[in-house]
Amino acid sequence: MKVIVGITRIFVGVLFIISGLIKLNDPVGFSFKLQDYFAPEVLNLEFLVPFSLMIAVVVVIFEVLLGVMIIVGYAKKFTLYSLLTMIVFFTFLTFYSAYFNKVTDCGCFGDALKLTPWESFWKDIVLLVLILFLFFGRKYIQPFFSKNVRSILVALTMVLCLWLGYHVLMHLPVVDFRPYKIGANITEGMTVPEDAPPPIIEYLWKYEIDGKEKVIANTTGQDPQPAGGTRIGVETQFLREPYEPPIHDFAIERNDEDYTEEFLAADNVIVVIAYNLDNTEAEGYAAVKRVTNEALKKGYKVIGLSASNTAETEALTERNGLNFKFYFCDMTALKTIVRSNPGILELQNGTIMQKLHWNDADNLQLETLETAMPKLNFEVKQELSKILKLDQGIRQLFQASSDEERQQIAEANGIPVLEEFKDYFPLSREIDSTNMMKISKIIDEHGYPGKSMVGTKESEAAFFVIQHSNQIPKYLDLVKKAAADGELKPSLVAMMEDRYLMYEGRAQIYGTQGRNYTLADGELLSIVWPVEDLENINRRRAEAGFIDTFEESVKRLFGDDFVFKNYTLEEANALKND
Repeated sequence: MKVIVGITRIFVGVLFIISGLIKLNDPVGFSFKLQDYFAPEVLNLEFLVPFSLMIAVVVVIFEVLLGVMIIVGYAKKFTLYSLLTMIVFFTFLTFYSAYFNKVTDCGCFGDALKLTPWESFWKDIVLLVLILFLFFGRKYIQPFFSKNVRSILVALTMVLCLWLGYHVLMHLPVVDFRPYKIGANITEGMTVPEDAPPPIIEYLWKYEIDGKEKVIANTTGQDPQPAGGTRIGVETQFLREPYEPPIHDFAIERNDEDYTEEFLAADNVIVVIAYNLDNTEAEGYAAVKRVTNEALKKGYKVIGLSASNTAETEALTERNGLNFKFYFCDMTALKTIVRSNPGILELQNGTIMQKLHWNDADNLQLETLETAMPKLNFEVKQELSKILKLDQGIRQLFQASSDEERQQIAEANGIPVLEEFKDYFPLSREIDSTNMMKISKIIDEHGYPGKSMVGTKESEAAFFVIQHSNQIPKYLDLVKKAAADGELKPSLVAMMEDRYLMYEGRAQIYGTQGRNYTLADGELLSIVWPVEDLENINRRRAEAGFIDTFEESVKRLFGDDFVFKNYTLEEANALKND
């Protein structure tokens, strides 16, 4: 009996130590599991959700301590009562979860070993039996070592557990058991292998035969149609569930567009993960800004992933001066990827190369890529981003088809919402004038803000503001030089040159400009401003970097029903004078 009790206490103690250490390696993950149990539809203990991490840490440290204490024979009575209380509670919890199918994974062994609810319950039943055996056979439990040594071992265990808990909370789990561990490929993790076992469906056919209900089961799906039987109905159940890939809830979206394939196929992507902005650690974004700015300078693509809405993520980026956009991703997936809010990943073709807690952001290893932009000026970039938003937003507003749509556009672009539509015209002129003053100041201080200084999108801000002003003659040569230096798209320069020629009353070269006139009878006439050498226009457009033909451009600007006429300068100027 003494030997059997000794073996049992070692087995129970080791199991508690292993289970506790696995969860202590990832207390944040265990706290998520506790939140599942605290949910209204399970135990309805929502008031405990804010304390879930603290509870998780206390429970797992106590679990490890009990394992050590039962092995060395420390405080025998307290240890046995604690073991019994804990296992009774968890047996109830796993039974409740299994019977009512509330929580599909108990989290007993974290992500290292997934157990179904019923497997967890029967595991706890076995442990309950073993602990009861120890409880009633406690007189056979003899302590190891002296009392002082036992006390030192328990105290040392406590210190080591506290250190490990603090370390993984301030950094990341020491061992990553999740499908998003370093070296894992997300695309492969979402793929169902060809040799995956197919699901097995059992069909339960219900018939009335001779006044009695009879159930006939098969897996073929074919109606057995017994003689003399009247079918009542059919039910199905899985004998073998469909194969579920390790990663099954990962997607990257923004404004109802799916970007998953694009980013998982790309090289050199830095991903900032902030699964929920309501409880994100605000102090982490100074480090995030520092390393993401460095990544952008070195040529990396940087994106954010969050389950919060666009308004919240844009407020976060503006508040912290971040220079990347957030995309939407499922919260459960993000909480599984990295146990830090925010956290940082490096992706190479969907493979996770680095994963860091924000505390370790400065440890992110970055190479200088061929696409590096060491001259990036983030202050100018952010200012141009705001200018571009206003410039394009006010023009989208004029194209809106309803007051409601106009209000949405205005609010989304930081434009005042006005009651009268006509009041937006003077506001538009005011915005253009203010933007032009800001652009002039930027150009005076930095020269043309091209791609190498502010990135591709923001490099177009100065172009659009100048294009919408009366300052084209002043800045056209500067814009041409920016394009010649590779700092701006050549097609944009072509558009500005066409507009300059139109304002000068001369024929345009690339066919990008049109005008609307109200005739004497009130009819609206839209024309393409006269084009020079129309026969060769598409060759010139191709050389300037346009991807569409002149004919396609005209249809896009004026509609499919538009009938093109190449007016002479005299005809066009006559319309203008009228």
